[in-house]
Amino acid sequence: MSKKPETGAVEAHYNTLIAPVITEKSTIAAEHNQVVFQTPITATKPEIKEAVEALFKVKVKAVNTLRVKGKTKQFRGRGYTRSTVKKAVVTLEEGHSIDVTTGL
Repeated sequence: MSKKPETGAVEAHYNTLIAPVITEKSTIAAEHNQVVFQTPITATKPEIKEAVEALFKVKVKAVNTLRVKGKTKQFRGRGYTRSTVKKAVVTLEEGHSIDVTTGL
């Protein structure tokens, strides 16, 4: 009898990783076995590690997080503030890799 993960647990993993961050800097980090994800502000490092290991079936070495404060911008004379986001830089063990361009 095979054990299937609970749907609530899988859904929680999908909610933990909002989207991969694909920038020039994150592409350079990919050469060093690192992947960058956007996560909810409330996500913790152990939750992020568990979600990446479960969804991509890789071994995570470390997780570093940073909060990017929302900038104040102007559009047609009206001011607004962009949302504050949290990024997670996930370092993978040697021999493991994630291709974020293919999706899940």
